[in-house]
Amino acid sequence: MDDIQNNKLVLFGAGKIGRSFIGQLFSRGGYQVVFIDVFKPVIDEINSRKNYNVIIKADKDEVLNISNIRGVYAGDEDEVVNEVATAGIVAVSVGQNGLKQTFGLLAKGLIEREERFRNHPLDIIIAENMRNADEYFEAELLKKLPVGFPFQQMVGLIETSIGKMVPIMKPEDINEDSLQIFAEPYNSLILNKKGFKNQIPDINGLAPKENIKAWVDRKLFIHNLGHAVTAYIGFLYNPSFIYIYEALAVKEIYRFVESAMIQAAEILKKKYPGEFTDEDLTNHIHDLLSRFQNKALGDTIFRVGCDLTRKLSAEDRLAGAIHLALEFNLPYDKILTALIAGFQFKATDHNRKMMETDEDIIKAYENNIILGLIEVCGFSVSKQWTLFIDAEIIKNDVTRIIAKKISLNSLL
Repeated sequence: MDDIQNNKLVLFGAGKIGRSFIGQLFSRGGYQVVFIDVFKPVIDEINSRKNYNVIIKADKDEVLNISNIRGVYAGDEDEVVNEVATAGIVAVSVGQNGLKQTFGLLAKGLIEREERFRNHPLDIIIAENMRNADEYFEAELLKKLPVGFPFQQMVGLIETSIGKMVPIMKPEDINEDSLQIFAEPYNSLILNKKGFKNQIPDINGLAPKENIKAWVDRKLFIHNLGHAVTAYIGFLYNPSFIYIYEALAVKEIYRFVESAMIQAAEILKKKYPGEFTDEDLTNHIHDLLSRFQNKALGDTIFRVGCDLTRKLSAEDRLAGAIHLALEFNLPYDKILTALIAGFQFKATDHNRKMMETDEDIIKAYENNIILGLIEVCGFSVSKQWTLFIDAEIIKNDVTRIIAKKISLNSLL
């Protein structure tokens, strides 16, 4: 029977973030990386080749060869459970739609680990862009674990802030090499210092933080918000734009995105007093704007803006920031403008198709912004009536911009 292998990372998810970021960091840090995935062809290819390339897209591409890897198909339950039970550390990067199956496998692995190696806790890095991810994971895992399972002693849940940008790859790049993955140079994994039950791995690129909630919100309300504002205002300005860098090359768009991110920074400082300085956030905003303009990355307006059901929702990047601004009585007009532009977002992929759920959002709310603000964004006419007055004025301006009757400068 296998013993615990302290230098083994079991990684649920062999997708973009799993391969380009989490797997890369731990493999280069001396760990064996065991990928668990539901897509068997990827697992078979990993086991056949035992390595893959991460292509760092910059002025001059850099190729990182990632080795010391193997894969296990998620459908081979007994094997997966054994890998979890004997892992030095586990990470999860499957996307929210893949978590349901993952929780069951994790729970069975934890049960076996506790039976075989009592009092040897397992740390689980939650490499998902979720607020309060540790609370969600605990609640879902407890549903799968037996009553009385020593959860607090056996499980460390490590929230993260995933800031690495990984673009959608062209079909020809995937056909050239099904395992290669493109990514930007940024390589810092911000994670919760307080969540670990075991010693924090000594790996270059890990950035443990005391107040992870503040850093998760920094990612959501500065990085994700800035990305969304660029996509929605960029599409509003010129629907033929394909790339994020094209939009930010327009002076008026750059200035608008910067001003929206500055509004979000003021909200963040109010929510987390003392955590961030003006200089910290200003430098972060300008660094992000520079990263967004990375032409080699080829990040598209479609990728950044699509999935409106999630990105316009009450807790997410735009509406979530506005809810906080209302709570703290802070300005939000630039963010609200981008939110309203999001309800006009009709960007398409390389096949000239919108995301199906985005078509539903546009059909339902494009011409009824008030209903969208209520049903999608969670605002209340009775409690937040001034926002709806602002929204009607902004919607009128957005309509006039679409009709080319006024310029984007009118929103600055």
